[in-house]
Amino acid sequence: MTLTDRYRRPADLPPRIPIFPLRGAILLPRATLPLNIFEPRYLDMIDHVMSGARVMGILQPLLSDDDQESPIEKTAELRSVGCAGRVTSYQELDDGRLIITLTGITRFQCVDEAETDMPYRIMSVSYDRFASDLTEGLGEELVDRQNLLRVLRTYLEANRLKTDWATIQRASNEFLINALSVMCPYGPEEKQALLEAKDLRSRAEVLVALAEIDLASNGNSGTTLQ
Repeated sequence: MTLTDRYRRPADLPPRIPIFPLRGAILLPRATLPLNIFEPRYLDMIDHVMSGARVMGILQPLLSDDDQESPIEKTAELRSVGCAGRVTSYQELDDGRLIITLTGITRFQCVDEAETDMPYRIMSVSYDRFASDLTEGLGEELVDRQNLLRVLRTYLEANRLKTDWATIQRASNEFLINALSVMCPYGPEEKQALLEAKDLRSRAEVLVALAEIDLASNGNSGTTLQ
């Protein structure tokens, strides 16, 4: 059973989910995010997740003066929009770490935080605003794929990065845009803008704009990307 078959409407998802606050990381529908879990609080969280619905949320902390990737304090402020994912791969290592893969289901809006004795955070969330995320490929036909691929190729060449271009050419618009958004090396604000883009076309436009800014700032603006 695919995620699209398993989760057809917001009511199919748990209203309260464990949250992994992670700066500079986002998840998007049907994209994947590999995670290396080693902190005791998050090892406990994954045990909880695997014993239940196998669903958890990725949510960025708000920017602060410290540079913690994941805030230790449960009082640290978090963004209001994140993405729920299902654990689709799970591996225990000899040193006690867990290597998991989350596959994105749908974005959510935080409603409030549950008071618990758990060392990790649990949020009440609403998926209603993002119910369209549950429809695979929605809006793909509105994406300017040719421009996206042209900018991507220029960006890769400018940064001397290699990729399997044949695989990229075969990928659907949704997979390409969401996977690139999850993997791209941008900062927390840019990542959040990609996450909160209203639809695939808007997210593709944000990706193109970020790549163009990056190219221009590095003196590679000679190629026309419009």
